[in-house]
Amino acid sequence: YHPAPLSEKTPPDTFVEEISVLYKLPVNYSIASGDEKGYFMIHSSNGIIRTRKNLELEDFPVNFKVQATDSSDAAIFNEVDVKVEVIDENDFPPVFPSSLLEERLAENSPATQIVQLKAQDNDTGRNGFLTYGILNGHGLKFRINETTGILYSTAPFDYEEEPTEYQVVVYAEDDGIPEKKRGYCTVVIKITD
Repeated sequence: YHPAPLSEKTPPDTFVEEISVLYKLPVNYSIASGDEKGYFMIHSSNGIIRTRKNLELEDFPVNFKVQATDSSDAAIFNEVDVKVEVIDENDFPPVFPSSLLEERLAENSPATQIVQLKAQDNDTGRNGFLTYGILNGHGLKFRINETTGILYSTAPFDYEEEPTEYQVVVYAEDDGIPEKKRGYCTVVIKITD
């Protein structure tokens, strides 16, 4: 048996799996071995496994054996393996050190690097793996490297002809399970004469 992975936030007494045997007489179910930390319990007559307590991510996966025993003859039994995995919840969104930055860019500058943005995510693994993007690129005047977080202009600006200030909203997105989380930062870019 390999039930669907449980969340690390699964409360005690949650249904995990139902074990069943093909046998003409009543049987008694029990956890024979492998659940040393006592995370699970099984109903002796219906074979339903439930969680007994809160799950600690670092103890998983847990492989244990369930035994079905003939209720009138303990010498007649069979065992089956159950493997339970736990997934790490995406607890934290990415956070930028500041939600507002101000940068200056001289007019007529060729396409150039403006600023490197760096967000932090307190999750581990893919839940903390970040990519960067732009919510509004002002007609593709700006772009961001999705891996490094470096914000670039894509063409020169003319102080006299165009707006002298742009607000570029940048996000950092994690690769979280079950859902991705985002953090945002607004970069105010002032074009200088």
